[in-house]
Amino acid sequence: MKTFFHTSVTRLVALAAAALVATSAAAQGAKIGAVNVDRILRDSAVAKAVTAKLEQDFSKREKDLQAQATQLKAASEKLEREAPTLPESQRMTRQRQLIEQDRDLQRKQREFQEDLSLRRNEGLQQVLEKVNRVLKQVAETEKYDLIVQEAAYINPRLDITDKVLEALNNAK
Repeated sequence: MKTFFHTSVTRLVALAAAALVATSAAAQGAKIGAVNVDRILRDSAVAKAVTAKLEQDFSKREKDLQAQATQLKAASEKLEREAPTLPESQRMTRQRQLIEQDRDLQRKQREFQEDLSLRRNEGLQQVLEKVNRVLKQVAETEKYDLIVQEAAYINPRLDITDKVLEALNNAK
């Protein structure tokens, strides 16, 4: 609860400061822009390329895990059907094998999720670095005094997301 409250207060203070700076800057005739980073991360060519690369790199491994899960489920169902007719020692052996296979599958799934998260975060970081470079270029080229990345509301007149997207997509 304290963390939520602290985060909310921090955001409120940041928004108030941004509003104060924006009001002050507007009074002095400053040029202000706002950008929707979520949209850039969703729609930019570089972000789509990172997503496609992740899918390409991880799709085979994901399919293998799904196949292993399906195989494990089928083996478990088969054991349930055959259990009444199996000798106790054979039934116990197969149950142990299934338990071991399930542990192995769970371990592989955890490793898969960890690897995917790590690579996704690395890719996101690369995209954000490019976005920030392009954003700075746009700001310097078009003489912006302030560019806000997060806001509760952005007047469409101040929204420069399309400019940044275009510059990012044209950047090498």
